[in-house]
Amino acid sequence: MRFNKFVFGGILILGAVVFLIASSTQATQEYFLTVDELNQKGSSVVDKNLRVSGAVVGDSIQYDANDLTLTFDVAHVPGDNAALETEGGLAVALHEAVIDPTRSRMKVVYVGPKPDLLRNEAQAIMTGHLGEDGIFYAEELLLKCPTKYEEAVPEQAG
Repeated sequence: MRFNKFVFGGILILGAVVFLIASSTQATQEYFLTVDELNQKGSSVVDKNLRVSGAVVGDSIQYDANDLTLTFDVAHVPGDNAALETEGGLAVALHEAVIDPTRSRMKVVYVGPKPDLLRNEAQAIMTGHLGEDGIFYAEELLLKCPTKYEEAVPEQAG
């Protein structure tokens, strides 16, 4: 009888731990997508935690300093390193994405201070969610400008 109580208690505790791990994993799960992949998934990813990467289209950048609202468009850049290398590297892929009007694009809204690296052809990695209106609402914005560091790489490598 005593042994059954311990087995039952152990199973109950184990079940609670598995439930907590599963529920917390689902709540914080993020999908990493390109702009094309996000457009293909459409309404199935609305209001889900997402991380999206794209090239900033410089002409679309608008910043309202009064309410700290930043809006801009991002163009599709391949997420696969092999595809980036066939395009000539990240800097070339970002440039091609911005100048190609046939690439899919997405509007982004971010509330916060305007980042110094936000400029044309910067790589934007945004964490947030897609609204029902088709606009991506970023909660976190990371920028990478490969042309700024392009010349320093060969010197460091040698």
